[in-house]
Amino acid sequence: MKKTFLFLSAISLFFAACGGSGEDTSTSTTTTTTTPTASKPAMEAGELLIVKSDCIGCHNKENKIIGPSYKEIAEKYPSNDENIALLASKIIKGGKGVWGTVPMTPHTKITEDEAKTMVKYILSLKK
Repeated sequence: MKKTFLFLSAISLFFAACGGSGEDTSTSTTTTTTTPTASKPAMEAGELLIVKSDCIGCHNKENKIIGPSYKEIAEKYPSNDENIALLASKIIKGGKGVWGTVPMTPHTKITEDEAKTMVKYILSLKK
């Protein structure tokens, strides 16, 4: 008997909470104002390629991890065609000895154009 009473009470509460006449007698106005917010700019092409690659395992924009930070690279190499080609080649073929004893692994699936785009982004971080 208790279970039946409890069940009927629950059903009654459900219908009371969800029920209604279906008519809305109140009138309300809603004013929405949108405040412009500073949005993060879209990722640059070079930065996007870096994010999609495995670079973050050894490099960071600000801090040295295993390899140098992108800002350290930008400080060491002036942005010119010769350095862009050199660093793009190191991304594709790998390298060692410039920043320490740990070699950089080759990234043979990255095209030359992609590597150059990545390097241009890195070199743009120079202070």
